[in-house]
Amino acid sequence: MLKTETRYAIDPVAAKSFGTEALRNHFRVGDLFADDEIRMIYTHYDRLIVGSAVPTNGPLTLTAMAETGTKAFLERREIGVLNVGAAGDVTVDGETYTLEKGEILYIGMGSGAVTFSGAGRFYILSAPAHRSFPTTHIKESDARRIELGSPEQANERVIIQLLHPDVCKSCQLLMGYTKFKQGSVWNTMPTHVHDRRMEAYLYFDVDADQRIFHIMGEPDETRHMVIANEEAIISPPWSVHCGVGTGSYSFCWAMAGDNVDFTDMDMVAMGDLR
Repeated sequence: MLKTETRYAIDPVAAKSFGTEALRNHFRVGDLFADDEIRMIYTHYDRLIVGSAVPTNGPLTLTAMAETGTKAFLERREIGVLNVGAAGDVTVDGETYTLEKGEILYIGMGSGAVTFSGAGRFYILSAPAHRSFPTTHIKESDARRIELGSPEQANERVIIQLLHPDVCKSCQLLMGYTKFKQGSVWNTMPTHVHDRRMEAYLYFDVDADQRIFHIMGEPDETRHMVIANEEAIISPPWSVHCGVGTGSYSFCWAMAGDNVDFTDMDMVAMGDLR
């Protein structure tokens, strides 16, 4: 079963007037993972699609989505799939890839239908593409790893870059995830914006009784949302994106836009945050 939704772009002036419920309706993606469903949110931020597939009782196949305006979903798009559950299979063009937790499958433009099966909980990101790159199974051992932070600042973490130019070629998708050491809870702080690209976050490995306080907005006009496990955030290019948890967690970050330069960001000084 395919369930879709469209999220339209919100400018920073409008966002300043939003209360809690409006912020959550526009920028939070709750109830993303549902048994026996493919759920897809088509955003008007760089036309990124945020989605999921949970093939609990049998295979689920993604063939087309009316919002893309194409006969086949991958006719003019690329996909990154991250498994955040137990081992599961993704089949593309007759070849099956078994993804363990924390592994990504990149699927290039022009590929056929995509079938999800097994015990996986698949997080899906898709962006428009201008050329085709090979379908690639990316394991954590293939990743580019960056150790950052310190216990004193409560942000000791490792950034695991999987869909990254040094690891796997793509048109515009960048994708990976960040893991925190026990006792560390702050992500992306000091924070930044990158007006040339939008970003999406998926918070996962969050205990049921824990929460993330996700911070967004212009640097001098910040807001926060309280986020639970396996909920996602759609982050506009004009917004900061950082947060703090009540316990350790992981989050998947994905970007789409003008380039695939991970370091293309405009840093925000701590003293400029409001």
